[in-house]
Amino acid sequence: QVQLVESGGGLVQAGGSLRLSCSASGHTFSHYAMGWFRQAPGKDREFVAAISWQGGASYVAASAKGRFTISRDNKKTVYLQMTRLKPEDTAVYYCAADPEYDAVHGNPGSWGQGTQVTVSS
Repeated sequence: QVQLVESGGGLVQAGGSLRLSCSASGHTFSHYAMGWFRQAPGKDREFVAAISWQGGASYVAASAKGRFTISRDNKKTVYLQMTRLKPEDTAVYYCAADPEYDAVHGNPGSWGQGTQVTVSS
């Protein structure tokens, strides 16, 4: 497993942007697919985006497509660039990791503690 720590959350006005970061520890980070999930108050956790371990494949959920971008570098960090934020994007955002790309979309093996994103109207 890898250990994941998110950062970059905060309060932003609707239409604004934020970039979330997820730093990983564990020497096999480069072999893990990574993803982002979010959970709004009173709602189930939902998938947001995923990226393969080489970065060659990525997927963004329909609710975020065209506004959010997932990327990663070789320094054990994955990013979620969020633009044109809406109040309904308000949630705790979680970083996730798994050796299998498909698993990251649904039931990843490793989770971060989450970072709060609040979008005001």
